[in-house]
Amino acid sequence: MLNKITVVGAGHVGATLAQRVAEKELAREVLVVDILEGIPQGKGLDQWESAPIEGFDTRVKGTNDYGDTAGSDMFLVTAGIARKPGMSRDDLVRTNAEIVKAVSQEIKQAAPKAMVIVVSNPLDVMCWVTKQVTGFPRERVIGMAGVLDTARYRAFLAEALHVSVEDIQAMVLGGHGDTMVPLISYTTVSGIPVTQLMDKATLDKIVERTRNGGAEIVGYLKTGSAYYAPASAAAQMAEAIVKDKKRILPCAAWLQGEYGLKDLYVGVPCKLGKGGLEGILEVELTAEEQAALKKSAEAVKKTMDAVKL
Repeated sequence: MLNKITVVGAGHVGATLAQRVAEKELAREVLVVDILEGIPQGKGLDQWESAPIEGFDTRVKGTNDYGDTAGSDMFLVTAGIARKPGMSRDDLVRTNAEIVKAVSQEIKQAAPKAMVIVVSNPLDVMCWVTKQVTGFPRERVIGMAGVLDTARYRAFLAEALHVSVEDIQAMVLGGHGDTMVPLISYTTVSGIPVTQLMDKATLDKIVERTRNGGAEIVGYLKTGSAYYAPASAAAQMAEAIVKDKKRILPCAAWLQGEYGLKDLYVGVPCKLGKGGLEGILEVELTAEEQAALKKSAEAVKKTMDAVKL
């Protein structure tokens, strides 16, 4: 158990994430910080009042003052705006980059030894902004995307095959977007290759649905985006680090030659433990998967070019 975990952003993702972390008792205190007055305080108090019912002793608080985050062991960054009608992707990138830049400066000042898990979108680029501004090593700045994308992939496969989600082993790599790379060659159902249980046409449809998973939810909500599954994904990463579980999870990591890629964040298999990013596993990919990963990395690079730090 850590002493303090700070969740940046009291929106749907941040508030849900704070509740998940508190219920898992990953820290003695969970602090929710947001610029909107009263919102983090109200949500934090509401969550703390659920503690006697849910059975957790983690104290949840809200604040508008980054001074209160001093000494935090971990930051979970969800700050940023959602894309609005008429807004280009580059506009979104630049706006959220300024927000995440400001947050990163606060983190660097308040807790220079903290671990940071980034959830803000566009994910891979916001991880880069965070790393550049804080100056933290790659072991302490990791992005949440692959866990979420893989969860969607597993859920869709379980639904199509009428089996438990627990029996689907899979991994989605690459950038967080429509260029993500579900590894079909490593997808199994209790060790059985999924290609033996499902025809290619059906599998291709599931892969495509996974790539558009976030957009599908936005299509239903109209004015919002996903938050339950993203919060669960970030909480799973935090738990792996806090409890030193050595989990192998697909996360956005700063690559330095792995998979032939360098100086960018892309989703790859990572080992998470008390040291944060404790290793990157380089698995053998098919030629098609390798090409898809390279294409995904190029898309990330293009988005990075729209940001001026």
